[in-house]
Amino acid sequence: MELSEEDLALIQVLQAYPRLGWSDAAKVLGVHATTLAARWERLRSSGAAWVTAHLAGDPRQMLLAFVAVDSEMHLRESVTAQLAAVPEIVTVEEAASNRDLMLTVITRSLEEFSSKVGSRLKGIEGLTKYQSALCTRLHTSADEWRLNILSKSQLAALRTLGQQGPDTRQAAAGARLPESHLDLLPFLAKDGRATAADIARELGRHPATVQRQLNRVLASGLLLFRCEIAQSYSSYPVTCQWFANVPAGRHEEAAAAIRTISNVRLSASTTGPTNFVIIMWLQSLADVMTAELALQQKVPGIDLVESVVMLRTVKRVGWMLNEDTTASGAVVHNGGFGAAD
Repeated sequence: MELSEEDLALIQVLQAYPRLGWSDAAKVLGVHATTLAARWERLRSSGAAWVTAHLAGDPRQMLLAFVAVDSEMHLRESVTAQLAAVPEIVTVEEAASNRDLMLTVITRSLEEFSSKVGSRLKGIEGLTKYQSALCTRLHTSADEWRLNILSKSQLAALRTLGQQGPDTRQAAAGARLPESHLDLLPFLAKDGRATAADIARELGRHPATVQRQLNRVLASGLLLFRCEIAQSYSSYPVTCQWFANVPAGRHEEAAAAIRTISNVRLSASTTGPTNFVIIMWLQSLADVMTAELALQQKVPGIDLVESVVMLRTVKRVGWMLNEDTTASGAVVHNGGFGAAD
């Protein structure tokens, strides 16, 4: 399967507004709404693209950690499978470095990280060592990453749509949700475009009740919605993660500069031997050096201590992936707290 320019354009529109209605998307792309709906269903059913909701990972509300794992070679597949089955371990990647596996973890608290994740890691046969870096500031996340396919006129039309509604997520960030509302989160993890009617049918609740609950969830700031694309179809098949040191007083300045690099999928301040993590999607291994030069030019004084290229992504924001990077359809989420990330 190959993705057309029209497919990629639709994905970029949904990257900007993952829950955008087809009639509004039609205004941007100049294609009939029913055509877009059919196109999206083809992309989604093939695993080439999907919309998910995931915990935001804001360290003011929850704990986000990056964990490096070492394992015995002959047990690595078993270790990987067991790690991917842990709901709080939201991303699992195989690394081409002295670190065998790289994990992204989200829990409600440091205590929960220790009890639900740390204890599980210690009990996995073949897992020999792990080291954690805890996020203290999340500067950029992958929901901001774009394909850069749309024309200037399409981008202008997209911006116009964005000006029509308030940013309720920022306005209401930090709002606490009752358990009845958290019940919606696993459904949004599986399908970030799920409607109140869809969820109501699954939960056996009245659609109007679920609509009110959904509105509050959307405004809470607890979740980020994003349209994902199978990396093999993105023109950026290489994932590289850097561990860097930035002077403590310059993290915000560094984050602003790094945000101007279009390849960036994540940047965060962390604890540990280094204090800054950067993740990019690149077109080739040769671009690793190009990216490092760009980082050094944009962030004077940055010390790039280590770069790690990923060999394979087993699980991304809760979604289990096939060998070809397409979505398998299986989603491992934390039913007690909400959607996996």
